[in-house]
Amino acid sequence: MPTNVPAHITGTVWKIEKQVGDEVAEGDVIVILESMKMEMPIEAPGGGIIKEIRVKEGQAVDEGAVVAVIG
Repeated sequence: MPTNVPAHITGTVWKIEKQVGDEVAEGDVIVILESMKMEMPIEAPGGGIIKEIRVKEGQAVDEGAVVAVIG
């Protein structure tokens, strides 16, 4: 069952650390957001394979927006 990975804060995508097809474990950093000049990592809530990355570097995202899907 796919797991949506949401942004926990409003910010700008600073760096994408994982790509579609990468294997991740719980706690691995998938995306780093920049908000108020602070880097905020978004971590995998569980293990699996990255099925989708729904953001691009430089893109603004709102809190709760899905940034990736793990399958």
